[in-house]
Amino acid sequence: METRMDRACAVLSTTEELEAEDARYWAAASYGEKLATITYLRECFYGPEATTGRLQGVYSVF
Repeated sequence: METRMDRACAVLSTTEELEAEDARYWAAASYGEKLATITYLRECFYGPEATTGRLQGVYSVF
């Protein structure tokens, strides 16, 4: 089955406008929504075991 893009709702914008829109969105997002997104991204990058274990307490850089 072939899915076609709906060109009626396509948005043309600059990178700066999109970054500003993202910043406004995350500034207005609740803490729960931010935490859920962080958890989702951790699972995507590191697998489900990354969210079932504990976080490392301190990173030291010398």
